[in-house]
Amino acid sequence: MNICVVGSGYVGLVTGSCLADFGMHVTGVDIDVAKVEALRRGEIPIYEPGLDELVRKNMEQGRLAFTTELGPALEGARVVFIAVGTPPRSDGSADLRYIRQVAESIGEHLNGYKVIVTKSTVPIGTGQMIETIVKERSGSENFAVVSNPEFLREGSAIEDFMQPDRVVIGSRDPRAIDIMLEIYSPLRVADVPFVVTDIESAELIKYASNGFLAAKISFINEVAHLCERLGADVETVARGMGLDDRIGPKFLHPGPGYGGSCFPKDSRAVAQIARDHGLEFKIMDAVIEANEDTRDRMLDKIRDAFAGVEGKTVAVLGLSFKPETDDIRESPALTIVEGLRAEGATVRAFDPAAMNTCRDLWADVVFAESPYEAAEGAHGLVIVTEWNRFRFLDTDRLRQLLEEPLIIDLRNIYEPAKMASAGFRYVSLGRPEGTPEGAAT
Repeated sequence: MNICVVGSGYVGLVTGSCLADFGMHVTGVDIDVAKVEALRRGEIPIYEPGLDELVRKNMEQGRLAFTTELGPALEGARVVFIAVGTPPRSDGSADLRYIRQVAESIGEHLNGYKVIVTKSTVPIGTGQMIETIVKERSGSENFAVVSNPEFLREGSAIEDFMQPDRVVIGSRDPRAIDIMLEIYSPLRVADVPFVVTDIESAELIKYASNGFLAAKISFINEVAHLCERLGADVETVARGMGLDDRIGPKFLHPGPGYGGSCFPKDSRAVAQIARDHGLEFKIMDAVIEANEDTRDRMLDKIRDAFAGVEGKTVAVLGLSFKPETDDIRESPALTIVEGLRAEGATVRAFDPAAMNTCRDLWADVVFAESPYEAAEGAHGLVIVTEWNRFRFLDTDRLRQLLEEPLIIDLRNIYEPAKMASAGFRYVSLGRPEGTPEGAAT
């Protein structure tokens, strides 16, 4: 089956390469000439474990190609996946200009029955909008629109596509549904659950899912703050909560707030969707506010631990919004670094993947080649992103490199008692502070 994937960004590239690995013939389309030329050379523009090998393998085997020519790719495909960006507007709603442009192009090149699939995260009603545009441009009804939202986590996107929790297919056209089930037949054989529904429900499933996960993160961050006031341990509280099957343990890990390309954008978007329909999504509004408060609270925590950061050097480990990605969009680390710089601190930073992106943001930040180089001469170290390589740092070496034995762990990857016994003043989230024996408290 010939498939066209419009948009070769994160979602489009993962979707296209995985569908090619299913045995489909996939053409990825992007208007960025430099990106397409790089992809043709087997160069991947994003950091995603395993994606470079998957792209190269399927290109070599003739199932995956890239082009800037949208028309021929549309005409040669039976199924068109739309995976273009839907950036947020100033009010939080999704900007659908690129979706409209693709729909117009599909209408102009409609040359037989096509299944038009939205992979992009789009507001409820977008499927109907696409249907109207294609019908007006083509003068034909020989097509079907499907909502097939993605649930890819950066850092594990290939696994999420190949072994998903579920596949959601929204359409009113039985023929289109059958084609989608054929495309995903390897997953059906693997007993992956399928949710087949109408377009509007499928569109809302994505927003509702991300909104709920954002709520879970904000909830445990608020609990961590409460634990600090009450002298409780958030790790124990979270475990006690997570053992309840109705709650579950996932996303109950305190941190500096959610970030990335999905949760911030989608939580604002679903709140705006509610307002557009005369409703107030009070829980979602509270989640957004709580996340912003959490970010501010992290700066307060760092400032208090340092007794003020002006004139001090702060080592920051982690710039991406989560490990195993170079994505810094809405990363809590950006807020922290900006805040430290604004208050007169010198920042020495290290991240395994995201430093190249950040070099253009801050001319005065020192980008180190390792966690230890970042720590050298710093008055304290802040762990912002939980990369695995930060979990087993040489504490003896760190203590010798730091001007002051201070570690602020915003991901709770170490144990307070162990860090205290290693000679550090250790500050984390929702847990008692670790203080070296004999140190002033």
